[in-house]
Formats: sequence, structure tokens, C-alpha cells
Amino acid sequence: MNQPGDWEGANPERLYVITGGRSGSQVPATLDLVTLIVAAAGPRHGMQPEHAAIVRLCAAPLSVAEISAYLGLPVSVVTVLLGDLLVDEHVAARAPVRRAPLPDRALIEAVIDGLQKL
Repeated sequence: MNQPGDWEGANPERLYVITGGRSGSQVPATLDLVTLIVAAAGPRHGMQPEHAAIVRLCAAPLSVAEISAYLGLPVSVVTVLLGDLLVDEHVAARAPVRRAPLPDRALIEAVIDGLQKL
């Protein structure tokens, strides 16, 4: 794997080749940095090396930002590659778990008050 930031000094033609010259994803849904990606199965024979690396990394859910960091590729390149994998159903994307709303402060104070009276 590349070291984080390796792409910064990399040949721009390499990034162009990796994405096939595309700058956007084929998937209509937008992938943001915290979107979780999980592989549907292991890498398949004949996959582009970067696609196979993503599938291997995503055996457990990883965010788009984590995938980018592990591969040492810009997020823009990773989102194009993820779009390919999503279209071919090699990976699935899901929104991160949202934080539960905090309970009402008055309720918490009432519970504390009730516990103190015990």
C-alpha cells in the first residue's frame, strides 16, 4: 500500500489512468467522507488493483476518508473507484449511524432528584 499523501507528489497521469479519465462517480448518490463502505465479497479475478485493494480493505466497514488514507489516494479518485464498485455491486454504501438525540434536561434532573431521595 501507499503511504498517506503519496499521491501529492505522484504523476498526475497515474491518477488519470486509475480513474479512466473520469472525475465523477457513476452513482447518483453522493459519497461523503463519512459514508461507510462494506464489501459484498472478496476481490474477483481481473479486477483493477485499486478496486481489489478497496474490496480487501472493506471486509469490515470503513469510511470513504479511511479508504482514501489507507490507499494513499485523493478522496476524489477513491469516490470514482467506489462508484465503479457500487455499480457492479462489489461493495455497499451506507450512511453512518446517526447520534441519538439527547434526552430532555428536565427529565434527567428529575431522575437524579428521584435517585437522591432514595
